[in-house]
Amino acid sequence: MDHWLTIEVFDGEHSASQWRLARGDALTEAALTNGAEQWVWHEHRWGVVLEIEFGSEDRRDAFRRLPVVTAALDAVPDPVRGLLVYPGRGGGAGCRMPRTPRPLPMAGAGAVPVPAESVRMGLAEALPPMFSEVG
Repeated sequence: MDHWLTIEVFDGEHSASQWRLARGDALTEAALTNGAEQWVWHEHRWGVVLEIEFGSEDRRDAFRRLPVVTAALDAVPDPVRGLLVYPGRGGGAGCRMPRTPRPLPMAGAGAVPVPAESVRMGLAEALPPMFSEVG
């Protein structure tokens, strides 16, 4: 059975692509020297995703505990909200596509008020006597 580890890094003070350029080779080398069978990088408009496949859970967990991996994960652009690390590929449900972040709530996103229509009402004028019916 395949054992995947997914690392999602979101943009923050600098882009996740820059983080990948600085730390990606070290992560890939550590993965290969610790039994990774394959790996895939995905670039998105919101960040990057690294998926690594290991032959066993022990190898996957040993890779996760390596100092080089810990150092790379500590250096993500947004250390508070910009990192997700989980077993599996592209989410816990076994989906083949990485999870995308939810849209941020925007200020003023309420409904636009409908303009009030002014209605003018008045009484109808009486018809002149020549148009009245003769009986």
